[in-house]
Amino acid sequence: MKTFIISCICGIISIGAWGQEKVHQTFKDTRVINSHSLETLRKGILDFRVSHRFGDVAGNAGGWPTFYGLENASDILIGFEYGITEQFMVGVSRSKGSGPLRSNVNGLLKYRLIQQEINGRNPFSVTFVSVASASTMQKSGSEGVLNFFAKTAHRFSYNLQMIIGSKISEKIALQVMGAWTYRNIVPSTDKNDLASVGFSAKFQLSKVFGLIVDTNFPISELRSSENGYYPPIGIGFEWETGGGHVFQINLTNATGIMETDYLPYTQSNWGDGEYRLGFTISRHFRI
Repeated sequence: MKTFIISCICGIISIGAWGQEKVHQTFKDTRVINSHSLETLRKGILDFRVSHRFGDVAGNAGGWPTFYGLENASDILIGFEYGITEQFMVGVSRSKGSGPLRSNVNGLLKYRLIQQEINGRNPFSVTFVSVASASTMQKSGSEGVLNFFAKTAHRFSYNLQMIIGSKISEKIALQVMGAWTYRNIVPSTDKNDLASVGFSAKFQLSKVFGLIVDTNFPISELRSSENGYYPPIGIGFEWETGGGHVFQINLTNATGIMETDYLPYTQSNWGDGEYRLGFTISRHFRI
């Protein structure tokens, strides 16, 4: 009887411990094409990232004359990100930019408030992301253009977002995003604030290879197709190559890489062939 009771107690303890086990790698990378994923870097991990968006594959600006966009670069980003704790990471990057404000230095804060548990009380993860972008463009001498920069604050744009997601199974992961973008300087016909919602998914095809899809919808009557704006939509593959490498290759109509760029300024239409090849190389180092 004593042995039976001890076995039962041990079983209950093990079930409780199992209920607290965290879900890891809902997505392989901290990004899903354009959007952030709910993932954060592990503590002490430095991530060196290079992202690239080429020119239009088809349409008036694509095709053979530009080698299907490969001779053009709509945006390029190089940056470093670091895991301060298991749930909190920071980052800094430089991006070419594709909107009216270019040559951007970007800062990142990302915190996972809730992490999904296996058979636990948390069936999903919740992550908050804060981005600040500062344009280092040369000040224009012409008043009335955005890069006249009458105030230093006009160089800055911001994005705040909340991500809620879950690893549904070993094959499927889903997340939804709500975001608020604020630009200190905009044309007189635009508004500084821009809200948006988004959706991302991953379908794991093998242990290291996954299909990813990603879309965002700006919420504004000004961001309609009648005004020349379109939701940024992407589809691609992520490949964990081992040794701390994650490689992504994708197609998207977004020309910009940062949220402060592609959310307010995507004016390329998939239906007109205005989508582009993109890739991201991520290399992790333990510091």
